[in-house]
Parts: sequence; structure tokens; C-alpha cells
Amino acid sequence: MNTAMSKSKDLVLALDQGTHASRALVLDQNGCQVASAMRPVSLNRLDAHRVEQDGKEVLSTLSACIEAVLEEPAVIDGNLTAAGLATQRSSIIAWDRETGDALSPVLSWQDTRAAALLADSGLTDKKARALTGLPLSPHYGASKLRWLLTNNQAVNRAANSGRLMMGPLASFLVFHLTCEQRFVIDHGNAQRTQLMNIDTLRWDDQLLNAFGIEQHWLPVVTPIRHHTGTLRWQDIPLHAVNGDQNSAVYSEGGLADDEALVVFGSGAFILANSGEGREPLNVLLNTILDSSEHGVRYSIEGTVNGAGAALKWIETQWGPVAGLPDQWLENCDTPPVFINTVGGLGSPWWRTGIAPYFLLPAHDLGAEEKRAGVLESIVFLIQANLERLQQHKTITQLRVSGGLSQSDRLCQLLSNISGLNVLRPEKCEATARGIAWLATQPGEPWPLPASTFLPTTDHALMARYKQFDAELKTLTA
Repeated sequence: MNTAMSKSKDLVLALDQGTHASRALVLDQNGCQVASAMRPVSLNRLDAHRVEQDGKEVLSTLSACIEAVLEEPAVIDGNLTAAGLATQRSSIIAWDRETGDALSPVLSWQDTRAAALLADSGLTDKKARALTGLPLSPHYGASKLRWLLTNNQAVNRAANSGRLMMGPLASFLVFHLTCEQRFVIDHGNAQRTQLMNIDTLRWDDQLLNAFGIEQHWLPVVTPIRHHTGTLRWQDIPLHAVNGDQNSAVYSEGGLADDEALVVFGSGAFILANSGEGREPLNVLLNTILDSSEHGVRYSIEGTVNGAGAALKWIETQWGPVAGLPDQWLENCDTPPVFINTVGGLGSPWWRTGIAPYFLLPAHDLGAEEKRAGVLESIVFLIQANLERLQQHKTITQLRVSGGLSQSDRLCQLLSNISGLNVLRPEKCEATARGIAWLATQPGEPWPLPASTFLPTTDHALMARYKQFDAELKTLTA
């Protein structure tokens, strides 16, 4: 643990609520970590379409992390001046306005149970993109909220009695973590409901009507950098709330114009700056990275659903495999091509309902071969998105973060297939650093030492990618 602090000992509390864990970190004004705590969070995958979490567990684990870091001597001796909260995007929940009790599980961003309701909305993909910057997809919150109103009796009763609150997971956490019990949501998470107009930055009547959502059930929309309230612990002001991937962009203070960030988590996300303006996109996303009273900054984003989630999926199919990712790749010279549709195909295809499979029969493959094929497929999905991204802007190097980015082999594969230098900063909690930077806005970046992976020619890898690409073109034609 790095205990170096600025002379004033001013500190910032970063809260990172992710798919598999809740974290709290305390950093100083130079971005150096002085305390941290982590608690795992359960993910209940009921079937291929229903993925849930327990809102009470999510809240209790995050609260436990806060309490743990506040007891650290370096934090007691310092001065906590600000806090930031980053959360998994597109996950939603409903709760009771009077008791604060959850009325529903958290429907995960991976949950696609409400896919059939999209057709009932009357919206086209083109219209959804024009209004929200996002394709019409069951991964986003709108259809999930509609599903709860239709299928969850407790939610329906609360709506009829005037006690319903519903929205992104971030709004539930802010309500419970702040003294004021603020019912608000930031632009970054609000966008992922597919109910907020990306131009007006307000809930959109056309979208609300399409999904049968009343505006008073939803939180008030605010900028990302905004005084959202004071935390129940030590009255720490909450100065930033954002989505996790949006926040990770700012882990070192932001990206250069010719860089893209690849975040490897349960999903993988590819983000590049598009500044204060945005252009219409056909297969990628317009994402709100940051906002304040002074304006909005956007990114172009690609989304891969099956990153870490694909490794979890393969364990459910064939059981756990010992060893680390680098070992799986080292022990398999020619990984089998895996058509990675875990969680549904994200960009640039946007398809659900296609089961994952290997081009070779699975019963002919060993456990490590399967793992190696899945890992390589993640790189293939990222490359497909990079090719679309580079149609809009020039990218000369990649930065990576997240758990799987610690694999040297995976980083080298990404460099080889993209033909770009890949920079991996020293191991850090990118999301937590990013939301801390946004909460304090120190004016200076927080650079980290980095390992660099340089591209080398790999004809066999490119041949497998061509097979992968051709198979997906056939599948999605």
C-alpha cells in the first residue's frame, strides 16, 4: 500500500460498485492509494436471459467497504474532502419511496429477459439512436423497467399507491448512502436507461410513452460532476457519480485524441474521445463520458458482452480449469475458434438469442484449448469494434485496464491483431481512480508507469480472425 500523501493530507473516497465486487478506495490529491477494501457480490444467472443481483447485498457490501477504509489510520489522520461513486451501467432496480426497501432484484446489465418488449415500444433502432445515442437493446434499462411493472406485483402495487421509485442501480445507492436520501441520477447512468434524450439531457416524453414509464417514478437527472449530497459517514460531500466504464477513461486524467481505452471486465468496452460534439453512429455508441454545468464530453464506444462473463460461462458448461490465462494460451499453439455470443452480441452486430459455440466439436477439445479459444475470441470481438471505430477517427495506440489486462499474452494478442502499441499501466483500480479524479478535478493528470506491448506479425492469428469474422457475418446476415 502506498501511503504517500500530499502535504495537506486532503483525501478523496472512491466507491466502485461492479458486477462481481464492491470496492472503496481512498486516494490522495496525487492519485496515490492510501487505503482500500473489497467485498464480493453474488451474481445469480437464473438462465441464459435472466441475470439478477440482490440490491440489499449490493448496498451492504458497499457500506462495509466504506466503513473498513474509514478505520484505516492513514484515513483517520487525513481529511476526506470529497467522494465519487461509479457503478455498473444499465443495471436497474425498483424500491419503496417510504421504506427504502427494494421491491425487485437488481436486473443486471447482462439481463435480456425483456427483449420481446422492444417490439411493443413502437421504436425503431434508428429512432432510438437518434434520441439516445444507443441502439434499441434489451441490455439497457427501459425494457427492464417495463418488465418489472408488468411482471412484479410489488412494483405494480407501489406504482398504484404512489410509492414507487425505480431507475439505475446508482440512484438506489445514492438514495441510501446520502443523508438527504437524494433521488437523483447522473447523465452517464441515465443515458443507459434509454429513456434520456442525449441532446436535451432530460427524460424524453416520446421514450417514456413508448415504454409506459411515468417520469415521477424516475430520479431527477443531474450532471456527472455535481454536488449530489453528503454521505452518511462523516458528512463527506459526494461530488461525482458516473458509470464504471465512463469513469475508467479518467484513471490517468483522460485519453489523448489518438488513443482508445479497452476495459476488460465482465464485459469489454472500447472507448475513444469524441470531445464536446458527437456524430451519428450506425453500429457503435455515443456515450456521455463527463458532464458538469460547463458542458458535456462524449466518446465513441464499442461494447463486448462476453469478456470475463465468457470465462464464467465456460465454467458452467465444462467446469473450472486450473491455471492462469497466460498458461492456457502458452499450452495451446492453435486455439479453436470460438463464436463468442455470451450475453448476446454487442457492437457492431447487436444480436441476441444465438448460442455460443466452437467451430470444432466441443467434445474433441481439451479444457485448456477451450479456455484459450474463449480468450482469443475476446480479442477478436475487440478488433471488430476497433475496425469500426477507426472508420471515424485515427487511433495510434491502445490503453488497457481491468482484470484480464494483467495477462501479458492477451495484451500481446491485442497488439498483434490491431497492429497498435498496447500500453498497460501498472496494476491499478482504473474505475476508482477515474471517479476520484472526476470528484476532485485536480487539473493535472495522474499518470502511471506502463508496460508497452509492440505488434508482431502473426499470420495464424489473422487467419483465425478471418474465420471468426466470416462466421459472424453469416450468422448476422
